[in-house]
Amino acid sequence: MQNTAHIIGAGISGLSAAVRLVNAGFKVAVHEATQQAGGRCRSYFDGATNLTIDNGNHLLLSGNSHARAYARAIGAEAGLVGPESAQFPFVDIKTGQRWQIDLGTGRLPTWVLDESRRVPDTGLTDYLKLAPLIWASEETLVGKSIPCEGVLYQRLVQPLLLAALNVDPPEGSAGLAGAIVRETLLAGGQACRPLIARDGLSAVLIEPAVKFLADRGHTVQLGHELRSFATSDGKASALNFGGEDVIQLSEGDVVVMAVPPRAAAGLLPGLKTPTEFRAIVNAHFRITPPPGSAPILGVIGGVVEWLFAFPNRLSVTISNGDRLVDMPREELAQTIWNDICKAGGVSGELPPWQIVRERRATFAATPAQNALRPGPVTALKNLFLAGDWTATGLPATIEGSVRSGDRAADLVLAAKRP
Repeated sequence: MQNTAHIIGAGISGLSAAVRLVNAGFKVAVHEATQQAGGRCRSYFDGATNLTIDNGNHLLLSGNSHARAYARAIGAEAGLVGPESAQFPFVDIKTGQRWQIDLGTGRLPTWVLDESRRVPDTGLTDYLKLAPLIWASEETLVGKSIPCEGVLYQRLVQPLLLAALNVDPPEGSAGLAGAIVRETLLAGGQACRPLIARDGLSAVLIEPAVKFLADRGHTVQLGHELRSFATSDGKASALNFGGEDVIQLSEGDVVVMAVPPRAAAGLLPGLKTPTEFRAIVNAHFRITPPPGSAPILGVIGGVVEWLFAFPNRLSVTISNGDRLVDMPREELAQTIWNDICKAGGVSGELPPWQIVRERRATFAATPAQNALRPGPVTALKNLFLAGDWTATGLPATIEGSVRSGDRAADLVLAAKRP
């Protein structure tokens, strides 16, 4: 008899676990509490701009091996597009200075040796001062590991770590920051080519996975919220979805719980999870970008941090955005638009726009909060955890999400081997 893996949550961590288990011969049933798959990694039609926009602007890099393998498995890797080499243009909107970091295409960070390819007004010794991050522990603060000041910090390290950690970098976990540096700047340009889902996150990373599962006879049930587990002999024995909607688990059935931390703690009393979260603010403007606009532009000296150019819109991401979540929407949109005009070479009145404020976008990647992230194994022998908030060794990123799903699936498969 074929065993069933019940995946609780159809975000990208749950879907990656589902795809991996299907490819290993499991029967899979995905249960999603909301009316759409994708979690934070999804797109939707927005009436204010008359566009399909993403819930958040997520950037992948060519070195995100698990995320790319997942996209490949669902036949969607071609939807991740970007420049041929790892080039990142920046602008300081206070001074008007523009520059480009060119990490090249190699496997070694030789770009730091070339004055024309590194951050202007920086020398090799500035980069060597980042070395302590590479071996720092997750309990150490970034601010205790490297100098959080100076030209290199302001023009590269601060924007990179702010986007990755979603906290002010000095208060972030140096170990998590080090993981990012090892897998990006230190791995050379071959790992740093930016990849963007040009047709939207759902079209590239979510809908193909749902179709992949459906085409092979597996189910993704939306609006199907798990209310509680029944347990016996140290295992989950039944899944209660409310009323008489109860699924009894067979001997070899397994559960992968890939839900947000608050929901996980409610379902598994005593589960330790992060308790502090930080906001991310995304904004979308319906406008055709000027010809030659970079797919992604780093912005220094304003409210905007990263400017994304899509065929019919300009979108921005602002990390650690708690200070902006209660700002009046029109005022915030105008403030962001003013930055875009300075950075992106556009002008004119405010075009149709939408602001998306995620108050609890990611856990705060501080040492204290990182220490609260649980591993994938639970007290129930047939129940495993996934999610970017679990202990992945990375901050809350798409790559971390997919790795958590892959790891949960691998633990399921390991438990099945004699």
